[in-house]
Amino acid sequence: MAFIDYYKVLEIDKKATEQEIKKAYRKMARKYHPDLNPNDKQAELKFKELNEANEVLSNPENRKKYDQYGENWQNGAEFEKARQQQQRSHQGNGQQSGFNGFEGGDYSDFFESMFNQSAGNGGQRQSRSYKGQDFNAELHLSLKDVYTTHKRTLTVNGKNIRLTIAAGVENGQIIKISGHGAEGVSGGPKGDLYITFSIDNDSNFKRDKENLYSTVNLNLYTAILGGEITVDTFDGKVKLNVNPGTQNGTKVKLKGKGFPVYKKDNQFGDLYISYQIQVPTDLTEKEKELFTELAKLEKL
Repeated sequence: MAFIDYYKVLEIDKKATEQEIKKAYRKMARKYHPDLNPNDKQAELKFKELNEANEVLSNPENRKKYDQYGENWQNGAEFEKARQQQQRSHQGNGQQSGFNGFEGGDYSDFFESMFNQSAGNGGQRQSRSYKGQDFNAELHLSLKDVYTTHKRTLTVNGKNIRLTIAAGVENGQIIKISGHGAEGVSGGPKGDLYITFSIDNDSNFKRDKENLYSTVNLNLYTAILGGEITVDTFDGKVKLNVNPGTQNGTKVKLKGKGFPVYKKDNQFGDLYISYQIQVPTDLTEKEKELFTELAKLEKL
């Protein structure tokens, strides 16, 4: 029986993180799932290999053993068998120790030999059960929609799902609703539903997580002399004092006037305002005279 390179099965590097392993498995399992490939023996075989690879590499203890012995797995299997026999001799008639945590049955000969899986079920291969296919849905919302927590009803494969959408959810964010995917195969658990949020920003604010940014036009006279202006925030208007001599591009922060922090009640980001000074273009003759006088004073 030949050594199986589980890293090649999942098309990942040997230094892959747990998250990368999970992502690779999920992507390929969707492609080769029996529900999507009925009566396709090659796809079924590939799906079994993917599950086998995932069960080994996603378990730190099993991955360590697999990495330790590699292509010398036969010696490793013998070593583990001897170790288990020694442990049983110390335990009397206690339970067999070793690698566990696997769902039973229908593994490759390599897997059963290396991980001693067949000894745990009397050498009898069992019918393998598989988790159902995951569903994916996209929910389109406006920025205003996600400013407050609210409920929505989604219809997925003919079933209505009542969903609470927390304020502050981000564009492209994905949430998982367990058990709302397809039925499992041979008694396996249901798949999950993954919802991707697509949020349209139809406001005058730029959003970066919980912070908001906007540009406010400021007339030249207020910029020079200072004064009070009214500016828009996401949930209303506020009055703002402008300091005399404000320069173009000056930024001010309105604390707590940004966007809600996701799943943090009554916590908000900040609103950052940039001033854009408007230079007058249609000056009256009197205004021109006054600016001319000012220019002369500047030269003194």
